Amino acid sequence: MSSIRTSELYPDRLVLASASPRRRELLEKAGAGFSVLPSDADEHADPSIPAAELVKLLSVRKAEATAALWNELPEDVLVLAADTVVEAPDGTILGKPADEADAKSMLRALSGTLHYVYSGFTLLWKGGIYTESVASGVRFRALTDVDIDGYIASGEPMGKAGSYAIQGLGGSFVEALEGDFTNVVGLPMPALEDAILKLFGKKLSDFSAPESV
Repeated sequence: MSSIRTSELYPDRLVLASASPRRRELLEKAGAGFSVLPSDADEHADPSIPAAELVKLLSVRKAEATAALWNELPEDVLVLAADTVVEAPDGTILGKPADEADAKSMLRALSGTLHYVYSGFTLLWKGGIYTESVASGVRFRALTDVDIDGYIASGEPMGKAGSYAIQGLGGSFVEALEGDFTNVVGLPMPALEDAILKLFGKKLSDFSAPESV
């Protein structure tokens, strides 16, 4: 009868495969100890892929790219990666804006609409891999050109999926939220906590940061 060492099934050191300060803040609020080790994974993908599957695909790609930075993934390390996109009412997938003109186009497309934000996360460890996506609905009030131009001038839209941050100044555009707020921020914490509990019998606060990565 073959045996599996406990550390292969129950990693206790967490590595976040993302440079996002928002995801770091969410993990810190959950009491998790972790290290940050983003990768240069290719984030381009077929835009015809459904948003719920796209964010899972990209989060898997990011997790695998970070894990590949080791010659061999340590048995006690759990890699966490995530990806977020916005789906406009016409089905167009909105990622991060390329420039201010792109941000303005995105915000105009979302003005006065109910649109959906999808975040996918992947947990990768030596014993396996798990991925999941979560959707939240966000309704924007009608935005004026003054609203949009002023928001873009703040610099906040850059680097944000859909060109807005619900936890920042962009929150003033929101009339209603359907679903999880943290999912719109970029990491669905309730779903992540549930997955870690089911997979490892732990809470995020039980994890620590690797001594070296």
